[in-house]
Amino acid sequence: MPPDFSLPEPIQITLRVARVLEELKIPYFIGGSLASAVHGTIRATMDADFIVDLRVEYVQDLTIRLEADFFIDPPAIVNALKRNTSINLIHKETMFRIDIFPLPQGSFEHNQMQRRELLSLSERPQDHAYFTTAEDIILAKLNWFRMGGETSEQQWRDVLGVMRVQGDALDQAYLYEWAERLGLLDLLDRAKSDALAE
Repeated sequence: MPPDFSLPEPIQITLRVARVLEELKIPYFIGGSLASAVHGTIRATMDADFIVDLRVEYVQDLTIRLEADFFIDPPAIVNALKRNTSINLIHKETMFRIDIFPLPQGSFEHNQMQRRELLSLSERPQDHAYFTTAEDIILAKLNWFRMGGETSEQQWRDVLGVMRVQGDALDQAYLYEWAERLGLLDLLDRAKSDALAE
């Protein structure tokens, strides 16, 4: 099936990688700025973040399916998996970057994988991908905001954008349960206050 050229090119590239992961039955979800844009306020992004339960035995098949369109380095991927560090795939034509993060051992990330949701990105049934939920992208971005010294205005805007768009649809009990587990209750209260202020 040819790509839907009415979709922005970064979305087409992201869907290409999602299709391959699904064909190989590799569990994944999309997080980062693309997830916050899907759940909240759309903004331009130069990369897509995939959290992937990737094993060394999948690397060869992944490479075969992606090497025509992406710069991909199998030995570097194997090394990154052993060190539990991120992997970069660069789209050859556009230089759009796909960042692949191995699924961490933490309970929050595994919970994100269990709660991931399949979202459609166009009217074509095949244009779908698994995304982290609105609640989980709020928590993830609050965590990144804290780890970055609470200085990233973009991360904060992303959180507020999701909160304003999702509104009453957010599962508040879940948000507060995990904010407490992650030590983010103060930031969650602050974000809720800021989201209501505008």
